[in-house]
Amino acid sequence: TLDYQLMRDATHHYRNMGFEIAIDDLGEGFSGLRLWSEIRPDYVKIDKHFTQNIHLDPVKMQFARSIQEIAAKSGAKVIAEGIETHEQLMAIRDLGIAYSQGYHIARPHADPLHQASPDITNQLVRFEIERENLLQNRATVEKLLKQMAPVGPQCHNEDVFKMFDENAELYSIPVVLDGKPVGLINRSVMINDYARPFRRELYGQRPCEMMMDKSALIVDKDTSLKDLSDLILQSKPHHLSAGFIITENTQYIGMASGHDLLRLITKMQIDTARYANPLTLLPGNVPISEQIDSLLQSGTPFVACYCDLDHFKPFNDVYGYKKGDEVIQKTGQLLSDACGPYDFVGHIGGDDFIVLFQSRNWESRCDTLLSHIAKTFPSFYSAQDQTNGGITTQDRQGDQRFHPFISLSIGALIVDSTLYHSHHEVSTACVNAKKQAKAISGNSLFIERRSPQESMVEMAA
Repeated sequence: TLDYQLMRDATHHYRNMGFEIAIDDLGEGFSGLRLWSEIRPDYVKIDKHFTQNIHLDPVKMQFARSIQEIAAKSGAKVIAEGIETHEQLMAIRDLGIAYSQGYHIARPHADPLHQASPDITNQLVRFEIERENLLQNRATVEKLLKQMAPVGPQCHNEDVFKMFDENAELYSIPVVLDGKPVGLINRSVMINDYARPFRRELYGQRPCEMMMDKSALIVDKDTSLKDLSDLILQSKPHHLSAGFIITENTQYIGMASGHDLLRLITKMQIDTARYANPLTLLPGNVPISEQIDSLLQSGTPFVACYCDLDHFKPFNDVYGYKKGDEVIQKTGQLLSDACGPYDFVGHIGGDDFIVLFQSRNWESRCDTLLSHIAKTFPSFYSAQDQTNGGITTQDRQGDQRFHPFISLSIGALIVDSTLYHSHHEVSTACVNAKKQAKAISGNSLFIERRSPQESMVEMAA
């Protein structure tokens, strides 16, 4: 067994000498979580066993994701070993792991490179746009902008105090020099300071820059509300109450309060919930349309997949709406599981869904999804129906009809933003692709490779 006290003493000794500590081959041999918790390393290296074909193995993906989450909370950096293919590198990148090593990045060399090659750098560049908080990502700080007269750094403290005294709604005053913000004077800080004995008499005629918070939050008007929220969460608590300064091309244009930010974000969250499907809680038609338009406007390449269940209605008629709801919810879950961090799942309604893939391996994700559907859905049937391979119902003419297990048809549209200009056009083309997929028996994927014009001609025919 390891002498953990000795390990702690040794790492403490070498840290004092300026060394950083790494745990090698996490998951292999004795390098385990106990050692991690005892010595708190600066770096954790994931063994190559867990990175080999990681893009094809959900268990390995979850293991690496868990390691990254623990590292983020403990202040350690993760290094993924054994990266030998482009697909492995993309999987590691999408997990947020910043460091990796392996033959795909560079071969061992007596004089190693000090930075990644342009080819590797280009692979790591993201062209995707985020799927979460869509309204929040698009809304900018400019929505919160309020005009507020600033003061110069040489303005007397007494004059600033009078401004607060005459306006009870004034929470902070920006300090600006030559058009550029240099700090912020908070109401409570100044009044509390002035309340101390003789402070007003001693400092009333001194420049207000002595009361100024030089670390005030300063953001550009085009900063997204999401980025601003993240910035505030990472900053000191007083920044939320003090407010923040808004600039345009580094020039002061106004202020905004933390209260207004919280109110707007809350409203957006309510709007998001309002447009979610109540059964699956996935985004509904309004956010689906907004996401498609965002992708088109940004020029981001994506694939729109219209997903529709086959033989769902007879199943619902035989087993009842409660069992049918379970199938719909499971479908939403499986679709979400098939997505990468930048892919989007929406619930159009009923048994219709849409997935907007930005993942490059979208086709293999669809194949994996269909495989999971084929394994999962028979379990919703009774033992007898599982043996029979489906259910038999009576149609409107009184004839017996056999319906196989529920399956999924996927109509995939590779979207070129130069050919499609709105969510209406994308939706129309997706519906046609879905019809082609439903013409194929069982779980199916149809990829629309025709131009919009060719597709429209066939639909008209």
